[in-house]
This record gives sequence, C-alpha cells and structure tokens, in this order.
Amino acid sequence: MNPHQPALTSPVALARSLWRNRSLIVQLIQRDVIGRYNGSIFGLAWSFFNPLLLLTVYAFVFTVAFKSQWAGAGEGQGKGYFSIMLFVGMIVHGFFAECLTRAPGVIVGNANYVKKVVFPLEILPAVAVGSALFHTLISVSVLLAGVLALQQSLHATALLVPLVLLPLVLLAQGVTWLLAALGVYLRDIAHSTGLLATILAFVSPVFYPASALPEPYARWIYLNPLTWVIETTRDVLVQGLAPHWGHWLIATSVSAVVCWLGYWSFQKSRPGFADVL
Repeated sequence: MNPHQPALTSPVALARSLWRNRSLIVQLIQRDVIGRYNGSIFGLAWSFFNPLLLLTVYAFVFTVAFKSQWAGAGEGQGKGYFSIMLFVGMIVHGFFAECLTRAPGVIVGNANYVKKVVFPLEILPAVAVGSALFHTLISVSVLLAGVLALQQSLHATALLVPLVLLPLVLLAQGVTWLLAALGVYLRDIAHSTGLLATILAFVSPVFYPASALPEPYARWIYLNPLTWVIETTRDVLVQGLAPHWGHWLIATSVSAVVCWLGYWSFQKSRPGFADVL
C-alpha cells in the first residue's frame, strides 16, 4: 500500500479492496467474535443463549402479560407462532442495530491502525458488519430449528433467506462506513446511535406485522428499509411464499448504492483521520 496515493472510491475499487484483503477480514472477524467471549465459561454458546433469552422474555411479556395475538394468525397458531414471528423481527433489527451502534467507534477504537501502521482502514467497518452477521446467522439457525419444531417441516422457500437478507447486509455496510467516518469528527454520534436503534425497533414491524397498522401509517412504515426485509423473511420462512422479485431488485439496487456512497464518504474522509485522532 502506498500511503500517499489518493484513496480510490469507485465501486470497482471497493470490490477489489474487499477481495484483496479477504483473508485479513476473516481473521479479524474471528478475533472479534472470539474476543467478545474471551474469559467466559460458556464462550460462543452465549451467541445462542442471548437471542433465546431475549425471545423468551419478549414472548412472555407480549403473550402472557399483554395477551397479544399475532394479527392474521390462523386457528391453532398460538404462542409458538407469535414467538417465531417476533424472533424474525428481532434478528433483522438486532443485526442492523449492532452495526449502527458499533460503527461510530470502529476507527476511533483502532487509532493505532490509523497513526502507526499502513493499514487498509476501509476493511474495519467490514469486519464490524461481518462480526454482526456471524451472530445473525447463528440466530437464524436457531430460528430454523424453531420453525421446524413448530411446523414439523421447512418450506423450500427457506433457502431464499440469504437472498432476502442481502439488501440488509449491503445497507448495513454502507451505513457502517458512513458512521465510522463521521464518528471520527463528530463524537456525539456515538451517543445517539443507541437511541436511534431503540426507536428503530418500534417503528419497524418487529413486534407486530405491518398489516396491523391503519392504512395511513402502513404507507409510511414501508419507507423503513427494515420493513421489507422483516416481512419478506417471515413470508419465506413461515408462510412458504416467494419474495416479490421486483421489490427485491429495487431493495438490492438501492442498498448497493447506499453501500457505495458509504464507502465513498469513508474514503474521502480518511485523509483527516490521523490529524483528528
């Protein structure tokens, strides 16, 4: 790497950087995942326990305390059905929320990579997203086991889950690049992303289906990029419905543009990182 060479910002440069540094990215993701549970007795098993414990608490509160019913549930679809639909929303929101809250500290927390060595800084946000994606995939495996236990079978459309999640991953990556760069210059962002993630949980169809909202509000909730991913994941996993491919193409295209814009803003901002840090 030439530290004096202007940072490349094209989509081709983005793809080349990720491919060229793929081994380093994988190693850093492994270190991040293992380091998170370093010293704990159960280790990586916590990645299974955490979503299950949260799911248990939420399911108890909504189905027992509030006696909530999932809108559109058929006969014989009780608490188990509610828990599965709730878990889908929790997984999608949890992935995006983790990326959102970690992003502002990605560069600030690795100042040595900025000031003391020549390092491909653009991969640090990719490592944060990769680490969050690892835990999401574990939660998805738990979800698949839950659907199998509930329905005694899995729909063939469950194989489409990776495609449904692709727009979400691209969007999260772009947002992470953007916030990682802004977090160097505006430290207040780190204090606001946690609140934003909490608000996002309630303005996304995590605890309810989008169809449960009155018509004027339903139109607005679909402007939330998480809405399509949550609702479509429920369709392919639980209902056995294929995604609307036109909507998928639009969501993927928009997310890809956001991803590149986030990379572009990161690369344009990086020359000033060393001066601020």
